[in-house]
Amino acid sequence: MISITNLSYYLGSRPLYENASLHIKPGQKIGLIGLNGTGKSTLLRLIVGEYQLDGGTISKAGDVSIGFLNQDLLSYQTDDSILSVAMQAFERQNVLQKKIDELLHEMEVNYRDELVDKLGRVQEEFEALDGYSIQSKAEEILEGLGFPTEDLHKPLQKFSGGWRMRVMLAKLLLQKPSLLMLDEPTNHLDLPSIQWVEKYIQTYEGAVIVVSHDREFLDNVIDTTVEVSGAKLNYYAGNYSFYVEEKSLRNEIQQGAYENQQAKIRQAERFIERFKAKATKAKQAQSRVKMLEKMDVIDPVLEENARVNFRFNFSTQPGRHILHLEDVTKAYGEKKILTHTTARLERGDKIALIGANGRGKSTLLRIIAGTENIQGERRLGHNVSFSFYAQHQLESLNVNDNMLEELKSANPTKSEAELRTVLGCFLFSGDDAFKKIKVLSGGEKSRVALAKVLLSQANFLLLDEPTNHLDMQSVNILIQALDQYEGTYVVVSHDRYFVSQIANKIWYIEDEQIKEYPGTYDEYEWWMEERRQSGDLSTSAPVNGKKKEVEKPKAPVTDDERKEWQRALKKATQQAEDVEKRISDLERQKKQLEAELSRTDVIADTKKLQTKTADYERISTQLNKLQEEWEEAMMEAEEWEKRLA
Repeated sequence: MISITNLSYYLGSRPLYENASLHIKPGQKIGLIGLNGTGKSTLLRLIVGEYQLDGGTISKAGDVSIGFLNQDLLSYQTDDSILSVAMQAFERQNVLQKKIDELLHEMEVNYRDELVDKLGRVQEEFEALDGYSIQSKAEEILEGLGFPTEDLHKPLQKFSGGWRMRVMLAKLLLQKPSLLMLDEPTNHLDLPSIQWVEKYIQTYEGAVIVVSHDREFLDNVIDTTVEVSGAKLNYYAGNYSFYVEEKSLRNEIQQGAYENQQAKIRQAERFIERFKAKATKAKQAQSRVKMLEKMDVIDPVLEENARVNFRFNFSTQPGRHILHLEDVTKAYGEKKILTHTTARLERGDKIALIGANGRGKSTLLRIIAGTENIQGERRLGHNVSFSFYAQHQLESLNVNDNMLEELKSANPTKSEAELRTVLGCFLFSGDDAFKKIKVLSGGEKSRVALAKVLLSQANFLLLDEPTNHLDMQSVNILIQALDQYEGTYVVVSHDRYFVSQIANKIWYIEDEQIKEYPGTYDEYEWWMEERRQSGDLSTSAPVNGKKKEVEKPKAPVTDDERKEWQRALKKATQQAEDVEKRISDLERQKKQLEAELSRTDVIADTKKLQTKTADYERISTQLNKLQEEWEEAMMEAEEWEKRLA
């Protein structure tokens, strides 16, 4: 339908686009997103032909018609009624209607057969174009966009800019172009109108490109996301929520590839520097120089530029020893998590607890928090106060509080200005502070819960997957907050970049023991790679710079054993997937019940409230049980994977 090939466009010397490409298909619903100033609106104007390209081509099929809603339309004024303005969309029908009126007027004073024939032909075309229903269509759309029936015949210039924009939107929708381009269409709409537009676009037969910062709106109307970033058009085959997840995956892959390439570059540069003057190695050194020259350099993932300007302090200084686990054993039935293990936490430890799902990381956090039954001993140190963040604790947020009230409950000593500063650190600004918790997205609730943890003045933090649901900018904020936090923490996370920025020690669970690497994540990764390359995965982590040897490698696995383990792995994996589906179903039911319990008609009806509350408690209990079953199945699957590795 429309092909954008190697598009280049510059603002002065700055490239907004450079060799960017995109193919727009018939019926496709595209959300165009990106930071302010990256050129989203400019792209729409390039497509419509208002701006000239500096390079590349934009090819359009011959029958493509384009409708473009943009902020410039706010300046349009006329004495015509808003109904008349909207009906300007029907150009041919309006021409025919005018002709019909002229012929009828002429026939009143000069009735002739030829006029009758001409009128018949014009009326036939008018009827074929559904001309007799265009007014009702215009009225329906204007009323859907919030105009009362009695206002439809008022002149356009009597309305404010926002309402005039609605008229322009109505006109575009009535035109039904094959490509509808909407630049921030929700800026001037109220919620009912936004919902109406959502439904309209969902059933719209043509293609749509929407520029919007309204996540829910995008989620409801688009099937494709195109991000403007780095002067390129990055394509994601899904709505905005899909984009958030997919971008995180792409960034992880890109960052890993970048880090791997940088390691190769450093290795090559060291080789060149060392051997370039040595005759016996000069040829090899030159070969590496050529390799570096030909290498397609992978860019690092760009860091977000938000900055924390608030220090999260605590009032009580703990003793040197934070926590001591002695001879701890934990099992779920036959599945052992920890067996007679010991671990210590000292003041100032910044520990990342890493490893695959199902190894017991969350269980260990609960043991540290004292909420998990164990065999053995758990001792907290002197003056230690801790705060625990986990995904399920988002449910403990008071949904009827606004964000300021929720943060105030975590630290009543802070002023409103200080709490607003904290909210600003977590990307909430202005009137966002007064948003109710119940209207926040999952990611926004996560940020509020994290802010509460950091405001609690605890000197020991337990954070279970704190980066879940956070975008890259929010992760960067959390990194900065933890970097300036002077207390002790244990963090469970699979985000390698995040871990590399916040940890000075690494914990992992291996052979049912808590093991520690006394260094950063990058150093830990280097050490693990050394273990893998040497084939000696029994080597323990270095202690005070030394390594100690333990068991010898096990005997080779037979084919029959491997087949049996593969069958066991498949069974455990399938069980975990089945439980996960049941968890998803119950979570949907729980979310629906939460919405119903907040309704005034339910709260006012005691019997109905009791029934809904009982259902909610029953589902919560079932969810807790299923979570344990899932964790057991995952641990079993991980055990079989470990054997097969």
